[in-house]
Amino acid sequence: MAADALAVLSHISKRFGATRALDDVTFTLAAGAVHGLVGENGAGKSTLIKILSGVHAPDSGTIQIADKICRFDSPRDAIAAGVVLIPQEMRVVPAATVAENVMLGQEPTRGLGMIDTRRMNATASALLARLSIAIDPRVRVDRLGLAERQLVVIARALAHEAKILVLDEPTAALEAREVARLFEVIAGLKRDGVGIVFISHRLDEVLAISDRITVMRDGRVVDTLQPSAADKERLIQLMTGRDLEELRRPHALDFGAPLLGDNRLVLREREIIGLAGLLGSGATALLKSLYGDPATAIGRRIGFVPGERAQGLVMGMSVRDNIALPSLGRVAGRALDGLVAKLMDALDIRPRDPARPVRELSGGNQQKVMFARWLAGNTRVLLLDEPTHGIDVGAKAQIHRLIRKFADDNGGVVFASSEMIEVLSIADAVLVLKAGDITARLDRTGDYTERALRAALGG
Repeated sequence: MAADALAVLSHISKRFGATRALDDVTFTLAAGAVHGLVGENGAGKSTLIKILSGVHAPDSGTIQIADKICRFDSPRDAIAAGVVLIPQEMRVVPAATVAENVMLGQEPTRGLGMIDTRRMNATASALLARLSIAIDPRVRVDRLGLAERQLVVIARALAHEAKILVLDEPTAALEAREVARLFEVIAGLKRDGVGIVFISHRLDEVLAISDRITVMRDGRVVDTLQPSAADKERLIQLMTGRDLEELRRPHALDFGAPLLGDNRLVLREREIIGLAGLLGSGATALLKSLYGDPATAIGRRIGFVPGERAQGLVMGMSVRDNIALPSLGRVAGRALDGLVAKLMDALDIRPRDPARPVRELSGGNQQKVMFARWLAGNTRVLLLDEPTHGIDVGAKAQIHRLIRKFADDNGGVVFASSEMIEVLSIADAVLVLKAGDITARLDRTGDYTERALRAALGG
């Protein structure tokens, strides 16, 4: 074990039924360092960090924390060893105070087992101050913004005396200034000797924050490299084995008859309209307004994929039943089974098990299930809210191709994305929203650049 190594996972393998999730993976985390972990959905990242944090036990291999071989039978065992996982879906108690959330499970007590509120508030304040955060510990968490809630969860990890912090997609829902603030917090944790595993699909951020980067593909480590020896294109090639040529394809701009329209926009056959705006711009509200009543929309062959997968999928139902929802009463029995199988192949939904509960799929595959649902329903218009949010570059490229193919087949797409490059790359035209109003339009026949879009957004 290297002198600066804080954790070493050696020759880790893990199977789930017939699926080999991890195959002889070795991963080393240094003290006071950020180790980026990247890969497509299904590459094995989630399984690896769940083994490190005690959610799963490995089939083979060892976990060494400092100089001790550890066996974690639960997340509680991992926390006791100083390993804390902060998942993408943050676990907070909204109705509780900041201090109650920071000290959750470790509340100080006084006589008769009563919680010592004054000491709890003071301890929480000290932990938040360590992160250079000035939040009133008496404020309810549901009054905080998303970024502040995330910092509260990190403070909770410090209350557990975390030596290793695993951050799973910590910037997925943050604005640029909030990301900068989080990176300042991470820099402070590094100075205190905390080792940080940083998982993100935002490769620019991984390159900016990491001291080392490990790339995974198909359950194996492809490479571990220094950020100075890599760039975004290199990481994409390692993750996917291919370039993302889809983002560079030409746009024909050969549109057909109108499919959807109101006083704000008109969508035509073979057209993709992108919606761009800052947080709270009203893009989601516009998409929902265009969709309207679900029963009426389905009758008009309009499909809607919401930004939060949990709102668009019935997580306890199977892949087959989720895909079949809009088609019930129109297709059934063997015909439906055949259609589902065909769509799973066409969209590369993994694993190819229509009976698998959709909650067991990766985020990218869940997103593809929602696409399959509307393709099964013979849809003409797709309304997409953040269609690639929280999925890897390989799955993102597949979603982009599906969007383009849908439009090429005489469909129409309106989609919202917080990623300017994605909007500009995929859309035929971009509408800029502010407070629910369309304030600008960028067409490919005019000044269609990131600079022009930033100016329209207000810099």
